Amino acid sequence: MQAFLKGATVQTSRPQKDKAAAGPGTEKKAKAVPWVEKYRPKCIDDVAFQEEVVAVLKKSVEGADLPNLLFYGPPGTGKTSTILAAARELYGPQLYRQRVLELNASDERGIQVVRQKVKNFAQLTVAGSRQDGKPCPPFKIIILDEADSMTGPAQAALRRTMEKESRTTRFCLICNYISRIIEPLTSRCSKFRFKPLSNQIQEERLLDICEKESLKYSKESIAALVAVSEGDLRKAITFLQSAARLNMDREITESAIIELAGVVPPKMIDGLLQICLSGTFEKLEVAVRNMVDEGYAATQILGQLHEAVIEHDLSDQQKQASQHN
Repeated sequence: MQAFLKGATVQTSRPQKDKAAAGPGTEKKAKAVPWVEKYRPKCIDDVAFQEEVVAVLKKSVEGADLPNLLFYGPPGTGKTSTILAAARELYGPQLYRQRVLELNASDERGIQVVRQKVKNFAQLTVAGSRQDGKPCPPFKIIILDEADSMTGPAQAALRRTMEKESRTTRFCLICNYISRIIEPLTSRCSKFRFKPLSNQIQEERLLDICEKESLKYSKESIAALVAVSEGDLRKAITFLQSAARLNMDREITESAIIELAGVVPPKMIDGLLQICLSGTFEKLEVAVRNMVDEGYAATQILGQLHEAVIEHDLSDQQKQASQHN
């Protein structure tokens, strides 16, 4: 046993020496960054398809006052990226850390966080100027991501802090569901709805990433990425990176994207629909069991089946027959 342990220690020590000999330069090269972060908008002009909020933020960068903001809409539409890009433009790299507090409200959402972290940061005096000589606004920004996960008492406590520290602090609340934010908070903010990104905008961004990463792809694979992401650019970029890592030097195909996304192949859905229209219950049961055995989620199957029924432009009789099955 001792000999085995000695052998193990000798083996583990060798890679450490090699690592030390390799130096810090190689470690930096090996460090991989998720493409979602790598291609996150760096400035306001890079934000796509959200014209209203971009116009307001541009005016504030040019010197106008910034109101408290409430961004809401589906995930992956650029809510967090937009305010982070605006904050970088407002403060520059030097003052950014001093002037911006970002909290993910789904992790830290209790009343104590509002009373301690948020209140303490809001009460700090604004000091310092930008080294590049550009004008710097006389306020700090507190970003509360996923604010719809905050508890009711925490939201109520935040209301008073927003009023009291309005001279030195601006708040940006980010959420998916505006109905989960209490009325006294929404009335204190300028509300902006982030729309799901159009297919064309998504295609442009994905093709741009493909070129920068020197990826081999087909038109069908990009169209499949846009279809499975449903307006969520973050999801589309994540799928693209996963497909690129799995295929390496090979072309990214439509089937690879469909498999990665956990989407039921269209042929399988069409077959299921045909059985619903003209087959027996026994055949339908076998088809459904086969799909479940393949590991497809029931919600995914039902969602795609619903889309297929709409796309096929079925008659009322056919719809009733499929519903009955």
